[in-house]
Amino acid sequence: MSGILYGVGVGPGDAELMTLKALRCIKECDVLILPSAPKEDCHAYGIVKEVYPEVEKKQILCLHFPMTKDKEKLEHAHNEIFCRVKKLIEEGKKVAFLTIGDPCVYSTYHYIHRRMEAAGKEVRIISGVPSFCAAAAALGISLGDMQEKIHVIPASYEIENTMELRGTRIYMKSGKKLAQLKELLREQAKTRKLEVYAVENCGMINEKRAYGIEQLDAEAGYLTLVIVKDGE
Repeated sequence: MSGILYGVGVGPGDAELMTLKALRCIKECDVLILPSAPKEDCHAYGIVKEVYPEVEKKQILCLHFPMTKDKEKLEHAHNEIFCRVKKLIEEGKKVAFLTIGDPCVYSTYHYIHRRMEAAGKEVRIISGVPSFCAAAAALGISLGDMQEKIHVIPASYEIENTMELRGTRIYMKSGKKLAQLKELLREQAKTRKLEVYAVENCGMINEKRAYGIEQLDAEAGYLTLVIVKDGE
């Protein structure tokens, strides 16, 4: 009997934002997949452990996803990970792949989901609260009103090409590009009125918030989200 793979979003960092459905799935699954090693370094695992300490007794498999843009290396790593997870599914295991935020937003989970689906295996996604929604709530701001467009941008790529976008720009995981982003926004603010915010480690005990371009910290961590809105 074939098992099933779940992609489980555990929210951005605050354990209370993890859904009841995600918690139930984690409890019912035989194996948990963590996209980093050791497990203590996995943000998703830490969130789950806060509300479900018994997670330590689960069978846990830590799989390393390389942080590289080399397509050949990525393809090789993803295929190896897929084969390991596929073996568990074929053994009839219920497997939960834990991911911070939501599995459908820039998540490593989908590299495995697509392969598993193509192999004819059963896959399901359990949504989680996206970090940019939690960040907006923490800041007390709206991401979009009326006809405003919302642009979700992976900040590790060519952010200079996003400066002309209108509405609300959300720069995901922007820690490594904050110095460049800060300079770009400084230049843009000379001709456009901007509202700029940032949240680092949203929902976690070490969460930090910034208001305005000059408060952007070029040394902030990888899990830093920047929100830029056109001012009135």
